[in-house]
Amino acid sequence: MNITLRQLEIFAAIALHGHVGKAAETLGISQSAASMALSDFEKVLGELLFDRVSRSLLLNERGRVLLPRAIAVLEQVRAIEEETKGGAGSGRIRVGASTTIGNYLLPGILGSFAVAEPGIAVSLEVANTSEIAARLAAHAIDVALVEGPVNGSEIVATFWRKDELVPFAGPRMAAPSADTMEWIMREPGSGTREVFERAMADAALPVRVRMELGHTEAIKKAVEAGLGFGCLSRLAVERELALGYLVPFSMPGTDFHRDLSILLLRNKYLTAPLSRFLAFCRNPDQ
Repeated sequence: MNITLRQLEIFAAIALHGHVGKAAETLGISQSAASMALSDFEKVLGELLFDRVSRSLLLNERGRVLLPRAIAVLEQVRAIEEETKGGAGSGRIRVGASTTIGNYLLPGILGSFAVAEPGIAVSLEVANTSEIAARLAAHAIDVALVEGPVNGSEIVATFWRKDELVPFAGPRMAAPSADTMEWIMREPGSGTREVFERAMADAALPVRVRMELGHTEAIKKAVEAGLGFGCLSRLAVERELALGYLVPFSMPGTDFHRDLSILLLRNKYLTAPLSRFLAFCRNPDQ
């Protein structure tokens, strides 16, 4: 069987983009060259890998099985090339993080990692948990760090560290009452919102959503202005609580503790740079 790395690369690009033209543009080749390479690849395998729908290409069952194996091969080849050029201490990592982690926890870790491993370049995407998990499943990032539960047979979640959500009010708001309070919430798909709603349901407490905001800072400002109550990670509100801009309160019967997780695709090939990054995240004070 005469499969080439170029065929694997073009197949993976078309699978990720769903379109020959976009894949060809990404790879810097002509659309006809990409189409011919895919056709040759399917002829070698003796079967089609895509369903042709209008002008789009959708992976069929055979293609879905093959894609992660093709990407694993390409990642190993790239790792060999990077290590040959600059040694095991060089390379590139694509990291995804859910909002709280990406904005309040990861910047300090990335800064320390850059000092410890100056030859390893890290790019960071920040979005809510469901969006980051989708990016990982699409092979657009190498690793994800998230605060919400994630489902998916192709994704493996491992415990990273503990976190806690804190209910809070503005400094001039009346004493909270669980039966009447209105909440300023993150959008659906947010790990913080999912943990909060689950804890409230377990305590048989109602959740009345007054407002949904996609940014943590906007939620803090809205609560500070007295528009409603909030519940966010302690990581996100430490400064405001210390300065008195926000006031924490307790809710008996609720458990707002949660686990932060590291997500990897099942059977993900761990390059030397990625292995070093994971080890550093698990022990940043080493």
